Amino acid sequence: MSVADDLCARAIELVDGRAEAQATASAGRSSLTRFANSFIHQNVAEDRASLGLTVVVDGRLASASTTSIDDDGIRRFVDATIEAARLRPVDADWPGLSGPAAMPSVDHYDEATAVASPTERAAIVKAFVDAGGELKAAGYCATSNRDYGYANTAGHTASGRDTIATFEGIHQLVPGVSAGLATDASVRLADLDGAAAGAHAAATARAAADPVELEPGDYEVVLQPECVATLLVFLGFDSFNAKAHLEGESCIQLGAVQFDPSVAIWDDVLDGRAVGIGYDAEGTPKRRVDLVTEGVSVGLAHDRRTARKAGTESTGHAIPGGESWGAFPQNLFMAGGDASVDDLIAGVERGLLVSELNYCRILDTKTMVATGLTRNGTFLIENGAVTKPIRGLRFTQSFLGALGPGNVRALGAARYAASNEEEVLHVPSAHLGRWHFTGGAKG
Repeated sequence: MSVADDLCARAIELVDGRAEAQATASAGRSSLTRFANSFIHQNVAEDRASLGLTVVVDGRLASASTTSIDDDGIRRFVDATIEAARLRPVDADWPGLSGPAAMPSVDHYDEATAVASPTERAAIVKAFVDAGGELKAAGYCATSNRDYGYANTAGHTASGRDTIATFEGIHQLVPGVSAGLATDASVRLADLDGAAAGAHAAATARAAADPVELEPGDYEVVLQPECVATLLVFLGFDSFNAKAHLEGESCIQLGAVQFDPSVAIWDDVLDGRAVGIGYDAEGTPKRRVDLVTEGVSVGLAHDRRTARKAGTESTGHAIPGGESWGAFPQNLFMAGGDASVDDLIAGVERGLLVSELNYCRILDTKTMVATGLTRNGTFLIENGAVTKPIRGLRFTQSFLGALGPGNVRALGAARYAASNEEEVLHVPSAHLGRWHFTGGAKG
């Protein structure tokens, strides 16, 4: 029995019939190698175990979590959570506990990554730094391993484990002016290619030297995968979230053609390229959920609470605190094509190559109009070639409209990419027909 499984079992035993209850737990190590000025300045590792508990007493619900996991700490934690539930109003939307269910075969785990040393992470950092030559490099390489457990008073238990290795780095030619970004992620540290990431970031930084101002307006754009990942993170949280949809705050209209026919988006932890475990915070098994098929909005992410309201089944997307936030997809994929970024650029008469979207904020969830800035490499494209670096621009653009019918000209090959919201997705680059820029970075 893993530490996480043991924590869940102990908590449920201590509930001792006083409430309906479900316990979730995780235990493992997170390690980080951070570098700046082309120099590793920090290696840290944290061993951490946590326990979450949801209890319902006569329809009154309370949830809490703790890292105090000795016997006395868990006993006090369980008693306090039950007492808190007795003081709460009745939760009319409580859907009840999940029953025993078969779990999918998911094991996104790599032993070498679980025990990866600072030296192994440093080798990836060194390859990144060396690829930039005289440029100044900064970023991090991180690895984590974690065991997970679930148990409830209805007799349902589940467990899982995962590993993930992530890398994010920039090369700077002129700090604050000329920089290039590269990201990578995998279940396996061995999959990360520091040299390739460094070459990409360094080439971007050098090309971005001496940027010029550009008048705001509507431009064709080629978005790097990191930008597309940002679009999907916001669409996932604000749009494909069944709670937002039930409350009339989502832009999604099920059955309607809202995206370009070339767009297919889905969530699937069962995919070998995914990360994570095979069940959610309510113990519901996960499965593939299609969200957009040939441009048609076809699905939402449900937990048990929203599924009950909508008269359907949970899709396995419950998160801790979901009664407030709802459910949203966390293993997003978007189909791509065979084109390289250079191929997409070749198809643009006049437009912009955008490497990263930053400080994005949604202005209206019903239209998914957002504002934000470009950074770490924005370039003018003329007659199918990159010609000039451009200073950072502010945009005001619907993320839904960006992928809307007729606006997706072409898609590149899909790959892992980290969004600026610290989520990892598998998405393509994209040539879009229109993106609305409203000013410079200062405006």
